[in-house]
Amino acid sequence: MARILLTIRYDGTAYHGWQVQPNAVTVQQVMQDAVERITGVRSGLTGCSRTDAGVHARMFCCAMDSETPLRGEKLCAALNAVLPRDVAVTEAREVEEAFHPRYDAKGKRYVYQILNARQRDPFLEGYAWHIKYPLDTALMDRAAKDLLGTHDFAALCASGSSVEDTVRTVSHAAVERQGDLVLFSVEADGFLYNMVRIMAGTLVDMASGRIAPDAFPSVLESGDRHLAGQTAPACGLFLQAVRY
Repeated sequence: MARILLTIRYDGTAYHGWQVQPNAVTVQQVMQDAVERITGVRSGLTGCSRTDAGVHARMFCCAMDSETPLRGEKLCAALNAVLPRDVAVTEAREVEEAFHPRYDAKGKRYVYQILNARQRDPFLEGYAWHIKYPLDTALMDRAAKDLLGTHDFAALCASGSSVEDTVRTVSHAAVERQGDLVLFSVEADGFLYNMVRIMAGTLVDMASGRIAPDAFPSVLESGDRHLAGQTAPACGLFLQAVRY
């Protein structure tokens, strides 16, 4: 029996997130289906995080214990042959038995995509939040820098979370424009429920004047979710990278 780390990417549009649910199709479920078809055994898969319905991943890591002799490119090819077209395995490698894809992760980077244009783009439907009015990306980038460092991010966590420790360390936060696309990227040692989407929504509210652009420090200090901005739609969020 070996522990195998699978690196995957997926379009989350058709899925209710990663975690298996009783009455909804999830990425974990279709991955388990594929593993069972290839190995004959329905192995459990442990993911590096949970993603919400509609969220995408350019890099997501999950681990399984299996006796399959397939490794590397052969296992990738076999799984990709039976997976739906919106999920793909990019790497499969053996790791130590004690390895955990979530708890051994040193950091994760997310990118949130905003289409900032008067007219919608059919090729970005489901992959970006469409905002018609102009966004001041320089203002948003300056505001994002207030997220850097170690803080209690309870004010940027959606209600319903059972996490008790809400302190996280953000090592990167930036906003840049690429044509009509505004990209908010953020990396941290961990994230709370809806944390990146609330960050993105608050930055947009700052750019529109609904929230002061220097409000992040006071919002974080308050711990009050009501003082932060809106929660950005799931469609624009991508898990970009996981660092071990």
